[in-house]
Amino acid sequence: MRRRASATPRGLRARRLRCPGLAALLLLSASTATAQPAREGAAEPPAIRFDGGAGGDPQTSVAQPMFSAQRSADVTTSIQDLLGEAGDPGGYRAYLRARGIAYDIIYFAEALHTARGGLRRGTATLGMVDIDVDVDLDRLAGWTGGSLHTTFYQIHGSGASRSYVGNLLTVSDIEALGASRLNELWVEQSLFDGRLAIRLGQLATDTEYMVSQTGILFTNGSFGWPAILASNIRGGGPSYPLAVPGIRVKFVPNANLSFQAGLYDGDPGGPDRFGREPEAQRRNPTGTRFPLSDPGLAIAEVSYAYNIAPGATGEPGTVTLGGWYHFGRFDALARDAGGRVLADPASSGTGRRLRGDSGVYGLIDQTVYREPDDPNDGASVFLRASGSPGDRNLLDLYVDGGIAYRGLLPGRSDDTVGLAVGYARIARAAHRLDVAAAALGDGPRPRRSLEAVVEATYQAVLGPGVALQPSVQYVFKPGGGIANPRDPDGARVRNAAIFSLRAIVRY
Repeated sequence: MRRRASATPRGLRARRLRCPGLAALLLLSASTATAQPAREGAAEPPAIRFDGGAGGDPQTSVAQPMFSAQRSADVTTSIQDLLGEAGDPGGYRAYLRARGIAYDIIYFAEALHTARGGLRRGTATLGMVDIDVDVDLDRLAGWTGGSLHTTFYQIHGSGASRSYVGNLLTVSDIEALGASRLNELWVEQSLFDGRLAIRLGQLATDTEYMVSQTGILFTNGSFGWPAILASNIRGGGPSYPLAVPGIRVKFVPNANLSFQAGLYDGDPGGPDRFGREPEAQRRNPTGTRFPLSDPGLAIAEVSYAYNIAPGATGEPGTVTLGGWYHFGRFDALARDAGGRVLADPASSGTGRRLRGDSGVYGLIDQTVYREPDDPNDGASVFLRASGSPGDRNLLDLYVDGGIAYRGLLPGRSDDTVGLAVGYARIARAAHRLDVAAAALGDGPRPRRSLEAVVEATYQAVLGPGVALQPSVQYVFKPGGGIANPRDPDGARVRNAAIFSLRAIVRY
C-alpha cells in the first residue's frame, strides 16, 4: 500500500487502515457511531479532488472509498483526530513531521465465515499491522525532489481461501502466510517540476498498475491485483505481501495523461534452487531475500483522465491500457517436449519449455452520478479485462466490474456501498488436459472451466481513522471446478458462500 508524506487530510478522506481488535474497535466507536463526523459540506469545491486517486493518478471516481486494504489506496484520515492531545504523546509525531518524516500505523482485523460449500465450512480470522514511513528528503536533508518510503507488515491468522474455500480469486485482500516482513523500500527522485519520477529499490507492482479507484472498495483480493496476474506471473508477481528489486519510471506530461513502466526481478520468492519449495512466500518469509538473478518482469501502462477540471461538462473518468512481459521460460500446460499429452502414462509428465510469458489489460473507471447538493458523493462504475496466452497459463481471460455509491444513506456521507463481479476463465489447454486425464484415468473427474465471484459490501466510517466493513461473497466453481480432496468420490468443490466483517483503525 502506498504512503505519501506530502498527502494532507481532506475532511475524513483516508487510505488503508488496520484495527487493534474487533472488541476494542466497537468500544471505541460507541461514542461516534450515532452520528457521522461532519464533513466540509458546502465548503467542498464543486468537483472531485484531483490529488487523491488510488494508484497515484487524479481521482475520477466519486465513489472511491475512505478506507481500503489495497496497497494503491491513499488514506489520510487518522484516529489521532479523535484522541486530541493524547494522540501525539510528547509531540514526537509532530516533531518528526516538521522535519519531513511521517509514519502511519494501520491495523486490519477480519473474520470470514464459510457458511456453505468450499472445501469445508468454518471461520478464519486474519489480522495485519502495516507500518509505513515516508521521508521528504528535501525537508530533511536538502535533497531537492527526493523521497524515501518503506513498508513493514506483521500478518497473523489464517486465510479463508487457503483453509476453507480453495479458490483462485482470494476472498480477502489481506490473506497471506503469517509473518513479519519487509515489503517496499525505495527512493524516488522527482524531476522537471514533478513531471518525471524515477523510483528505485524494493518495489511492489500492485501499488500502481491496473488499479481501479472504484474497485479498491471490495475486500476480495482479485478486485485489487487481479487473479490472472496473481496466477500467471511467477510467484504471484511483486504484489502483496511480496516486493522485489526493481526500477520504475513515471512521466506525467500534463494533468490528464501519465505513462509509467518498470523492470522488476521476475520471482519475488527468489530462485528455488533445490526444487523443494514452490511457494514464493515461504522462500522469502521476511521479505529480505532481495532476489536479483531471476529473469526479469517488465510492465508498462498509460492512463488518461478526462473531465477532471472544475466546471467540466461531463462526469470524470479514467481509461488505462497496459501490458507485461516475463523473460523467463515456462512449461506448456498440455503436452511434453515429445508432443504427448501430459495425462498419457507414457508422457514425461513435464510440459515442453516455452520462452517468455505476457499479458495485456485495460480498465475504465467512470463516475456516473453526483449528488446535486454534495458533488463529492455519488456513484461510480469500473470495468477491467485482461488476457494471456492459454498454452502456458492457467487463466487466459479475466474480467471484473462493479458499481459503488458513496453517501447513499442520509446522514452517512462518508460510507460507501458496492456490488462487484469477477470472472476468470481456465485456459483451454488446462481444460483439455482435464478431459484427457478423465479419458485415460480409471474414473470420472471434474473438468476445470471457470471461477467467478460476486461481492456485496458496505463500508461504514465510524469516525476519523475508524471503520467497519461487512461483506458477502459467493464463489462459483472454486479453483475453476477442481476436485475436492476431502470428498472420497472426487466431486468438485461446491460453490461457496462467505460472510466477513472487517474492522479498520489507522493512526
